[in-house]
Amino acid sequence: MKTNQYVVVILEELQQAAERLDAGQADLIVDQILASQKVFLAGAGRSGLMAKAFAMRLMHLGIDAYVVGETITPNVTTNDMLIIGSGSGETRSLLSMAEKAKSLQASVAVVTIFPESSIGQLADITVKLSGSPKDNSNSHYSTIQPMGSLFEQTLLLFFDAVILRLMEKKGYDSTTMFGKHANLE
Repeated sequence: MKTNQYVVVILEELQQAAERLDAGQADLIVDQILASQKVFLAGAGRSGLMAKAFAMRLMHLGIDAYVVGETITPNVTTNDMLIIGSGSGETRSLLSMAEKAKSLQASVAVVTIFPESSIGQLADITVKLSGSPKDNSNSHYSTIQPMGSLFEQTLLLFFDAVILRLMEKKGYDSTTMFGKHANLE
């Protein structure tokens, strides 16, 4: 198969994943973000990169957003929210973060392939995405992509869709958001 043909198949997989999304679950995350004082993002590996991209867009919307583990990340309080991106929902470090956030009475949301996972059971809001775990075991979805790629790509698209919904609710457009874009580059 040629490279462009792979791209077509990947886009078809993403289209199928998008059609499986539950809009109600997504709206719960949007509403909780708007109700929170600070929003914390966490994920491991490539899922963590998607979380960082989401944190940046939240900041562009004027929302106090932080990536867990960064040196400028403040403390979590009762009025805050932790959003975790985890395909398996079992990553030990992320589970520990979710437990800590819950003990501090912050709300916890997880975006995962497995809502029944340890983090999923702990979370206040669980969003199920399509995808295969990194080892392709225990998967209901077939993908040509390696490891967790389908989940990670769908995670980024889901986070971008949440941003669009937040923009709509706040009455923002790209021009408004650009006012918070980095300017020391």
